[in-house]
Amino acid sequence: MSRSYDQMLGYVFKRNSLRLARRTFLPTLRYALTRTPLPPGEKPALCTMNILPPMMTVWHHFAKKNIGDGADIVIFDCTGTLDPAEFPGTRVLPFLNFYAATKGNEFVRRIARHRRVAWICDDDMFLMSKECLPIIAREFAIPKTASVSFRPREWWEFDLNGRRIQPSSSYCIALDREIFMREKLSLAPAPHNPHPAINTRPPRRYDTSDKANEILLQRGYRCAIVSPEERQRCVAEFSGLSGPVMLLHYFKTPEQTLDYFRSAPPKNWQGNLLFGLMGAMLSVCTIQDLYTKLKGKPYSLPSLPSRDALLKIIDERKAYIRPDQTLDAVNRTSERLHAEL
Repeated sequence: MSRSYDQMLGYVFKRNSLRLARRTFLPTLRYALTRTPLPPGEKPALCTMNILPPMMTVWHHFAKKNIGDGADIVIFDCTGTLDPAEFPGTRVLPFLNFYAATKGNEFVRRIARHRRVAWICDDDMFLMSKECLPIIAREFAIPKTASVSFRPREWWEFDLNGRRIQPSSSYCIALDREIFMREKLSLAPAPHNPHPAINTRPPRRYDTSDKANEILLQRGYRCAIVSPEERQRCVAEFSGLSGPVMLLHYFKTPEQTLDYFRSAPPKNWQGNLLFGLMGAMLSVCTIQDLYTKLKGKPYSLPSLPSRDALLKIIDERKAYIRPDQTLDAVNRTSERLHAEL
């Protein structure tokens, strides 16, 4: 491997973004010339963004199972390979792999401009309950509610004049579009986040939607966060899949992918990068299993190793892995998705 494991990730993100752009540049340009919105309607507009086609199949399956036709779905297809026929009743929009905030702003400001509720959901955040839409309606019935979040950030908090408030995040959030536009907001990240962390380093910067969240709170709006019990019922999640997906786009064989993990010095498994990537790679294995159940055959992922081969690497490095680094969350989500498919 010509680049070390820590240098490789940035390289493959840049390389694959350019490669994927060959399929999505012209469709994005055509969209930019028209910017056709969804038609007027009372339903929420729901969007997600995808760089791993089999995960989109799984996400869409759970969305249609649990919200049916209760929202109009838009998929930003950043691979340019999704077949719209496989996603009936859904707008599939091949689109350059811009930052999430750029795509989110385009969705809220233009695609959803005839809707009151613009709902953004990551494609690794699966909608698991028919309660989702009634909860959104219930929360927006409360005056001055600007957003409803099904997955807040948990590692830092806003400190607004001594009040500690959880950030709503952009993982799965419904926005009152009228308020968003009236207040001239943006989902863009921003520097110089002064707010305190919880038992870790301060955040330093605002991630997607955080600055808009802060402005809304400062202006007296309500940014609702669904209760932990309802969140548990409504969503199931994986985390950090972008890195492994880009590695799988780059490597050609399972052995090359395994060599990436083997190439790191064993002591470096004490950090968060390698174990996080490994957990996310195992999540992709679950996505492949679910896709196979839905479609009757696996999706072509030539460089995806077997689950057993990945777990063997973890077992070989277990002496270096911290006690707090476990696969429990990945395993729980995998079991739930299989059980409720």
